Amino acid sequence: MVTVDEVRRLAVSLPRTTEHLIHDRVKFRVGQIVYVAFSRDETVMGFAFPKEERDALIASAPAKFHLPGLSDQRFNWVHAWTAALDEDEMRELVVDAWRMVVPKSVAAGHLAR
Repeated sequence: MVTVDEVRRLAVSLPRTTEHLIHDRVKFRVGQIVYVAFSRDETVMGFAFPKEERDALIASAPAKFHLPGLSDQRFNWVHAWTAALDEDEMRELVVDAWRMVVPKSVAAGHLAR
């Protein structure tokens, strides 16, 4: 099971990331773009993910991943049950979501280290 604290440790280590509490929900963003957000009860982690690939991701593990609410489906976004994620998988999802919202040069510089 993944916790907000585990995600926080990773997210704040990524360049340009800031943490915000908005309507009692923890969100991590770069500038104004949110790339990871938690439900109020912290049982669901939403994250940036390419729209064209999300159906395949959900089909690969439907007990783990699901679509966001209808109003958020227009965004590059997927939800995951935090209880179903392990730390390695969370790490990959968070870093990939962050890479979607930062300039390529920032991502390349950080990941080269």
